[in-house]
Amino acid sequence: MNERLFGIHGAALELRSQRMGLIAANIANAATPGYKARDIDFGAALEARLAARSDPARGAETGAAERHLVYRAPTMASLDGNTVEMGREQVAFAENALRYSATLSFIEGKVSTLTRALKGE
Repeated sequence: MNERLFGIHGAALELRSQRMGLIAANIANAATPGYKARDIDFGAALEARLAARSDPARGAETGAAERHLVYRAPTMASLDGNTVEMGREQVAFAENALRYSATLSFIEGKVSTLTRALKGE
């Protein structure tokens, strides 16, 4: 995605998409013994992407999400070692989906504005 065109929203959309995959994997593995719930430190990953974009010497920050993966610490220990807490994952999924939609709306607005400008409207 062209970050120069979409600004922070392009990077945010990519990171939110990756985060959605991690949360979905957590939910899918809720009954897997020993599974450790993972997430992305979204703020740190986005900051790294933006810093890399503003400092060409640092190069492309393509693996920002992978470098900012964190394991969630459970509030209640599980006997089988699984750290997925379904309620917490569902809230995180809903929150991320809402923010993903909002970010996508900003991008759609930008594309619409550019399209109208190109058409001379």
